[in-house]
Amino acid sequence: MGAATRETVGTTAKVRNPRELLIESLPVTERRLSLNGVATAVLEGGSGSPIILLHGPGGYGAQWIHAIPALAATHRVIAPDLPGHGASAFFEGPPTPGLVNDWLDDLIECTCSKPPVLVGHTLGGAIAMHFAAAAGRPLAALVLVDTLGLAAFQPAPAFGTALEAFLRAPTGATHDGLWSQCVFDLEGVRRRLGEQWQWIRAYNLAGMQAGASALMDWMEQFGVPEVPSAVLERIRTPTMLIWGRHDRATPLRVAEAARQKHGWRLEVIEGAADDPTIEQPEAFLGALRKAIASN
Repeated sequence: MGAATRETVGTTAKVRNPRELLIESLPVTERRLSLNGVATAVLEGGSGSPIILLHGPGGYGAQWIHAIPALAATHRVIAPDLPGHGASAFFEGPPTPGLVNDWLDDLIECTCSKPPVLVGHTLGGAIAMHFAAAAGRPLAALVLVDTLGLAAFQPAPAFGTALEAFLRAPTGATHDGLWSQCVFDLEGVRRRLGEQWQWIRAYNLAGMQAGASALMDWMEQFGVPEVPSAVLERIRTPTMLIWGRHDRATPLRVAEAARQKHGWRLEVIEGAADDPTIEQPEAFLGALRKAIASN
């Protein structure tokens, strides 16, 4: 499990895994739900109108570590581990849009008393777009954070090199090399997170070592290809884009083109790359609240 933490109780050393530590730091409870036949780990906290948070590739619900406490003060927050990530099982076959839409529909059915705000980061954004386009269960709003799927995945060369290195050999060094591309200021992120950085780093590595195959399936189905225009044009839910100005995976010009084509609002987060939720949490939350307030 990587850099597990030891606690001494009497004369017995207890090893705490990073997942436990991350979840204990958040105002949530965890339960396991069967969603479209998939055993899914779900974090829930707060009360009020529901917000569902869908994380990115290789992530997990607790990675919304800065957003959950603030959102749970005013809303019901639901943050699942996507199938094949974290503590969730995977689909029996590839994660096709039909399977994933049914999984997400079950999640909403089990956790939301009214239409939720659906927030998707990178891979989670591509999932959210497909769901909104299917025009099934209604949503209060759709928020896409540095989403994949608005263009074919063609990251900057340095990002691509770092990603390939991490996928080939997930170590502490390759993990940090990839994160140096995913965030604008890695040292600043480390300082802000403190010991939580070590929990995140250890859990990221454990997840990659256990779930690399599922990650590749997700990227092949949702992360790499562009969502067809015909699908995006079916989205009727009020939609906002939130984008890190320095995104090296899906550059800002992709979001600007989507804003022009679809009329979606765009909020640009300064001092952030493709994960403003963890790098500039106050600015991210401010933009998200604008999306919520306008709907």
